This record gives sequence, C-alpha cells and structure tokens, in this order.
Amino acid sequence: MSRTLYYIIFLSISHERPSVPFARVAKYWHKRYHKSMYISELIIDFIEHLEVERGRAQKTAENYHLYLQRVVEFAGDITVDKITSELVRKYRLWLNRYENDAGDSLSPITQSYHLIALRSFLAYCSKRDIATLTPERIELPKVKRKQVGFLSGDETERLIETVETDTPQGTRDRAILELLFSSGLRVSELVNLNRDHINLKRGEFMVRGKGQKDRPVFISPEASEWLATYLDTRSDAAIPLFIRYSGFKTGDARGESFRLTPRSVQRIVQHYAKLAGITKKVSPHTLRHSFATDLLMNGADLRSVQSMLGHSNISTTQVYTHVTDLHLHEVHQKFHRSHKDED
Repeated sequence: MSRTLYYIIFLSISHERPSVPFARVAKYWHKRYHKSMYISELIIDFIEHLEVERGRAQKTAENYHLYLQRVVEFAGDITVDKITSELVRKYRLWLNRYENDAGDSLSPITQSYHLIALRSFLAYCSKRDIATLTPERIELPKVKRKQVGFLSGDETERLIETVETDTPQGTRDRAILELLFSSGLRVSELVNLNRDHINLKRGEFMVRGKGQKDRPVFISPEASEWLATYLDTRSDAAIPLFIRYSGFKTGDARGESFRLTPRSVQRIVQHYAKLAGITKKVSPHTLRHSFATDLLMNGADLRSVQSMLGHSNISTTQVYTHVTDLHLHEVHQKFHRSHKDED
C-alpha cells in the first residue's frame, strides 16, 4: 500500500479523530493489508524473488511453483494468515494420500520437497512482515535417501567401448560418455555447454551449476581427445557443444535449435547401457555417481569430491561414503595386523 493511500486514510480518520497520529494509522492499515494477501498472488512474488534476488535456476523456480500450487489445490486460494499448524498437518496427510490422474503417488522425498518449498515461502512472507505461520513451525520428515547406484570399472569400460565411432553421431556419443564419467557433470550442465566453454589444451574449464555457482571441471586426456575428434567432425557454425543430427532444425543465428536436451542425453546413455548388457538402471546421473565413487575408492578426500561435484553441503556428498564401505572392508582385511596374524 502506498504512502499516498495511507495519507488519504489518515485524513479521513483524523477528520473525526484529529488526535490519532499518522504512523499509528499507517501501521494499522499496513497490518490489515498484509493479512488480506492471498497465497496465489504471493506465490508469484516469491517465485520472482527466487529467480531475481536469490539467483535460483529457472528449473528450481518452476519446481517451487508446482509445489506451492499444490497448497492452493489442497486449501484453496486462502489468505496467508489462514496458514496454521493444523492446516499444515492436514496438508501433510493430503500429500501422503495424493495420487495423480495416472494413479501415481508422491514418494516420501518428493513430499519433503513440498514442505521445503512451503517453509521457504513462509520465510519470505516473514521477511516482508506478512502475518502468517512462522517457518520454524514446519518440521521436515527424516527421509532415508536411496542408496546411490553406480557402475563398476568394468561396466563403465563396457558402456563406453560399446559406442561405434565411425559416424559423427557415434563420435558425439562417445565424447558425451567420456565427458560425463571424466567430469561428474550434471546432465543439465552438460547440455548447456557451448564450444567456447571448454579448454581442451588445459583439460579444465568452468561450469555454472546449481544456485548459479561456478566451479572448475577437470577432464581426462581420453575425454579431451574424444571431444577434439568430435569437434573435428563438425562443419556447422552452431554454438552448442553437443548438437542433434536428426529432427527438424529451425534456423537461428546461434544454433540453439540444434542443442541436445537432457532427455536426449538420457536416451543415449540408456541405449548404450542396453547394448553393453548392463541390466541395472543407468542414467547420466549414474555416471556422475560412478565418477564420485571412483574418486573415493582411489583415495580422494570427501571435501575435494564435494568441490568437484559442486555440492554446497558436505552432507550431500557423504551419501557416497556408504557405497565405499565394502571397499574399506576389503582394505581392512588386507592390511590390518589381525588379519595378517591369521595367515
């Protein structure tokens, strides 16, 4: 509410009660105005805040928008002061029982994401002095994360060697697999790379990851070699590093219409995993897990792996320590004195 409107209200009130100070009137109407704000309009403000002021990726903002729309779907477009602990309790129960049109329910971790979004939204309201439930009143459930899936050294080698490189498309696919395993890139980071982003001579370059944070990425000589071979097959002027060779291409100056999508890369990885006879589920993220696991099993420290993966919190990286437990057990058996005495 503008100061001008406050002044108009002040004049109308002071005409009958001249002793009432302006600040008191303004404070009263400020509270009354903010209490009457509806969730739907504040969600829009919050999403814009995430993108502009917090620097969150567009995909993150889209996910938060989806999660918060579920609150509206459950409670209706109520005013924010109507959000109470009891309403949140019922909302959690609703999420737990939720099914979409296909009959699919929400996993515990997805339910947790909904509550994280709601907490962030309430924190934003609190920062703007909008009367509603305090974010601290929402307790997040303890979710047991799934154990990460990764490929063994033999499986990784089989996957990469399966690619036939006698065509430009095959050379591209080999370069993609080599780069994913060599760098630990997220698939979104990989498809956003442009030709001028990478430095094959140095074997390293900078990438912008989650939260718009930059980090250095290092690649192996093999990955550099295959990237160079792939780029040699390119006769186009398109800027994207990885392009598609099929489908309709609209003309544009930068060649953005040629850029591979995350879904396309996922299909490429799954295709070669099947050809390699790997029965477990394999995705681009599996190669990221394999990258991290390979580093840890070969003696890398957790903090270094955290930096190379671009994790903001060490607890996210610690999930990989579980998959290396077997390796540590083997090391203990091989080198500890008690096992040597048995021999």
